[in-house]
Amino acid sequence: MTTIARATDTLTRDALTVLQPGFTGTTAPDWLLRRLGEGLASVGLFGRNIASAEQVAALTAQLRAEREDVLVAIDEESGDVTRLEVRTGSSFPGNLALGAVDDVGLTREVAAELGRRLAACGVNLNWAPSADVNSNPDNPVIGVRSFGAGTDLVARHTAAYVTGMQSAGVAACTKHFPGHGDTGVDSHHAMPLIDVDATVLAERDLVPFRAAIAAGSRAVMSAHILVPALDPDRPATLSRRILTDLLRGELGYDGLIVTDGMEMRAIAGTYGIERGSVLAIAAGADAICVGGGLADEDTVRRLRDALVEAVRSGELPEDRLADAAERVRALARWTATHRTDTRSPETAHRDGDGSRRGDGIQDGDGSEVRDVGGNEGGDVGLRAARRAVRVTVAEDFTPLTDPPYVAALTPVANIAVGDETPWGIAAELFRLLPGTETGSFTGPDAGNEVLAAAGPRRVVAVVRDEHRHPWMAAALDTLLAARPDTIVVEMGVPRARPRGALHLATHGAARVCGRAAAEAIAGV
Repeated sequence: MTTIARATDTLTRDALTVLQPGFTGTTAPDWLLRRLGEGLASVGLFGRNIASAEQVAALTAQLRAEREDVLVAIDEESGDVTRLEVRTGSSFPGNLALGAVDDVGLTREVAAELGRRLAACGVNLNWAPSADVNSNPDNPVIGVRSFGAGTDLVARHTAAYVTGMQSAGVAACTKHFPGHGDTGVDSHHAMPLIDVDATVLAERDLVPFRAAIAAGSRAVMSAHILVPALDPDRPATLSRRILTDLLRGELGYDGLIVTDGMEMRAIAGTYGIERGSVLAIAAGADAICVGGGLADEDTVRRLRDALVEAVRSGELPEDRLADAAERVRALARWTATHRTDTRSPETAHRDGDGSRRGDGIQDGDGSEVRDVGGNEGGDVGLRAARRAVRVTVAEDFTPLTDPPYVAALTPVANIAVGDETPWGIAAELFRLLPGTETGSFTGPDAGNEVLAAAGPRRVVAVVRDEHRHPWMAAALDTLLAARPDTIVVEMGVPRARPRGALHLATHGAARVCGRAAAEAIAGV
């Protein structure tokens, strides 16, 4: 039974209802439970809140003991961006890997299994998928989070992901509207600009969102980006032209509109979170996401009071706030009526998909490119990761039997991914080839440092987005000049020319992507 808000008026309850805050710790603090009783309707979970699936289930049960219809949201894209498996790496490959396989049935199956696992933990809103078309190869924040650079590919996989996720009773939140793919700036740090005309936006960036809406996406997340062709003055999150006129009006979307994190510098550094939240609701947003960086009661109180004062001063129409709050409650009702079977992950979606091995496509330089995966069994995440690996063999390659030296050429992680989630293939290679050693390297002398550390061992160099990091490309130059038998594993966007005795492109750095690459290197 839903708790009735205590000692609060309708306006204050509505102001709390539109907030999606975070908190610290692996159990709910008293202040959060008290705010749920006063009208707060949503809670966001981050990596800091998660220790195990069982602990998350206990946490969400604690929240629902206070408010049965609470929306529990999480940023679980799988792949590089994982919260449920933040300390181990994801059991599912991310969007770029699924786009590389280009099997919409597989994407739907991955999303359904991920959704089922979230539902089993009590999570009912996932801030995913990314529907961004990664049209700018130098994009510092989207990259492997996108299904790819092709509009139609991104559209069909976005729709499949939404369908799969929501089949498990977990609402999908398609992001980052109207498209974050053509940016060269990370909105966590500053305000990105997409300066293309409206025709390009309509034919490229908006197409996947149309597909998501047609598939029934229950939520859409706005982007903190400036798109002058749509609104020359305000970023999408704060733009009535973009959220109300375009998304609601032209695209006909009637679900929940959620903002990206309001503490991101694109908003907080320009407008402040209080002013930004008022402008976002006025523009047409229904829910304010905050809590990735600001995760305390004071933040909730400040935003609540800012919204209430804006209504009382006439800046924010009361019926707009009431409409936003009702959309939050409507999504909560949808999740309550779409709960599904939550059998254990070990007993669901097993084996027998008939996944295929590639036919030995020839790359531009005549070397062989293969689709690794075959007909092995195992869970859907590992099967998908195996199918996503692309192997380029520059010469006859014999699988390794002796433990190598794994050199991770490590760039600075973007904030969306974070630096707490392990990546690479060293742990998986150690499992297959005990005695494997590893080290992490960065900077202008990384290549020579790797050679000194590796000694006589075979070198496996692991990179992310080589094309975006000149120091990384230079390190590979040094390694391959001295050790042409070096194996290269690209775990980011594979834009650079494949090189090395063996080149593997995993299309992401999830744990299962590392395992798939290790299997190819060891020939298992």
